[in-house]
Amino acid sequence: MEVLFTTDALIALLTLTFLEIILGIDNIVFLSIVSGKLRAEDQPKARRIGLLLAMVFRIILLFGITWVMSLKESFFDFDLGFFSGGISGQSLIIFGGGLFLLYKSVSEIHHKLEGEDEATSGKASNSLSSAIIQIALLNIVFSFDSILTAIGLVSSAEPPKGFGPAGAIEIMILAIVISIVVMLAFAGPVSKFVNEHPTIQILGLSFLILIGVMLLAEGSHLAHFRFGNDVEVHSIPKGYLYFAIFFSLFVEFLNLKMKKSSRKPVVLHNSKIIDKKLEDSDITN
Repeated sequence: MEVLFTTDALIALLTLTFLEIILGIDNIVFLSIVSGKLRAEDQPKARRIGLLLAMVFRIILLFGITWVMSLKESFFDFDLGFFSGGISGQSLIIFGGGLFLLYKSVSEIHHKLEGEDEATSGKASNSLSSAIIQIALLNIVFSFDSILTAIGLVSSAEPPKGFGPAGAIEIMILAIVISIVVMLAFAGPVSKFVNEHPTIQILGLSFLILIGVMLLAEGSHLAHFRFGNDVEVHSIPKGYLYFAIFFSLFVEFLNLKMKKSSRKPVVLHNSKIIDKKLEDSDITN
C-alpha cells in the first residue's frame, strides 16, 4: 500500500481517475437514454445498477489482466488479396460493441424524429430487466476500452520504472471506484437535464454514433484490417472525438441560454395606462 502514497502514484491516480470520468461520459449518456424510457421510480435504480455493473466489470477485468491481454492474439487470420486481417477476441468485442451502439443510437433517433415515443404510446417494451441487460452488454465493451486505456497508462513494471503489478492494480481499482462514485453523484442531474431537452437527447445520440464509429475503427485496428498492401485501418484518437463532443455541448448550452433569455417576460412600466385603454375598449365593445 505504501506505493499509493508516492508522488508518481498520486499523479497517476488523478490522471487515470480524470480519464475514467471522461471515458464514462458515453456510459452516462447511454444510461440516460435507456433509463429515460422507464417509469420514473425505476430510473434511479437503473442508473445505479448500470454504473455499479460498470465498476464490477472493470475490477473483474483488472484481476484477469493476463486473460484480457491474451485476447489480443488472433485466432483466425485471412488474406483475400485486396483485404486481410487477423480476428482476435478484443477486436470482436470492440467491433461488436460499436455495431450495437450504432444500431441503438440510429433506432432511437428514428423513433424520436418519427414521433414514435414508446414511453407515451403504451408500447414501451423497456422493462427494468431489459434495460439492465442492454446496459450490461454495452458496459462489457466500455469496460474493455477503459481497462485497455488504464493498462497503457499505469506501468506495472517493478520500481523505480513502474509501480509493480500489485501497485498498478491498486491504483487502477482506486481510480475506477472514485470515478464511479463521481458519476453516481452526477448521473441523476445529467439524466434529468438530457431527458428534459430533446435537442440534448439528439445531440447525445449523435455522440453515441460517433463513439460507435470510433469503436468500429478501434476493433478494425485491433484486427489489423488492411486493404491491399498499403492501406491499414487506424484507430481514431479519443482526444479528437471528445474535443468535438465538448465543443458541440458548449455551442448547445449557448443556444439554450439564448432561448431562455429570449423567453423572459417584458415588464410594462405603463401598466396603468394600458389597463385604462383596455377598460375603454371593453366599454366601447
